[in-house]
Amino acid sequence: MIDAYSWATPNGHKVHIMLEETGLEYRVHPVDIGAGDQFKPEFLAISPNNKIPAIVDSDGPEGKPLSVFESGAILIYLAEKTGRLLPQAPAARYATLQWLMFQMGGLGPMLGQAHHFRIYAPEKIEYAVNRYTNEAKRLYGVMDTQLGKTQYLASDDYTIADIASFPWTRSWQNQGIDLAAFPNVKRWHEAIAARPAVQRGVEVLASARQALTDDKARDILFGATQYARH
Repeated sequence: MIDAYSWATPNGHKVHIMLEETGLEYRVHPVDIGAGDQFKPEFLAISPNNKIPAIVDSDGPEGKPLSVFESGAILIYLAEKTGRLLPQAPAARYATLQWLMFQMGGLGPMLGQAHHFRIYAPEKIEYAVNRYTNEAKRLYGVMDTQLGKTQYLASDDYTIADIASFPWTRSWQNQGIDLAAFPNVKRWHEAIAARPAVQRGVEVLASARQALTDDKARDILFGATQYARH
C-alpha cells in the first residue's frame, strides 16, 4: 500500500497520475498547504523540506516501509517498483531521466515563478513578470522543438518525463502562453489529457483545494511562516 501525502498542485498531480497509471493501491492524505499542514511534525518526518508530495510505501525494499520525498524521486521509485514508464535500456533510460531533470530543474521552478509574479504577487513587478513569462515561452519552445521529433518528450513512448511535465502545462494561460503558438506541445498536451489515468489523477484532491484569497494563507505559502525553521 502506498500512502500519498499530497495536495492538488502540479507536483502533487505528478504522483497522483503515476499512481493511477501504474495501478498501485494507494491512499491519499491531504496536506493543506494553505493551512500550514506541511509544517506539522508528522509530515516533516517524511518530508523534511516541508513540500508536498511525499509517500510511504508499506511494502518497500526487502518488505520494509520506505518514505520518499521530492516528486521526481517518487516517480523514479514508483517506476522502478512497477517496472513501468522508465525504460531499462541505458540510452532510453537516460533520455527519460534527462527530460525528467529538465522538468525538475527548469520547467517546474520557472513556471512556478511565472505563476507567482503574474497571479499571486501582491504587487505587479514588471521586470519579474517579463522575466518569467519570457522564460516560460523559451521552455515551451524547447519542448515544442523536441516534440517535433518524438511523440513524447523522451521518445515515442510515454514515460515519467511526460507525467512530470504535463501538470505544469495545464495552467498555460496563467503563464502568459498561447498554446497555439506551440503546436507540438498542444498535440502532446491533448494526447496526455485524454488518458483515463491522467483524468483520474488530476481530480485527486481537486475538490479540496480552494482559491488563495486570505492573508493568512498567503503568509503561510509566501511569507514569514514559510521561512521560519520548523
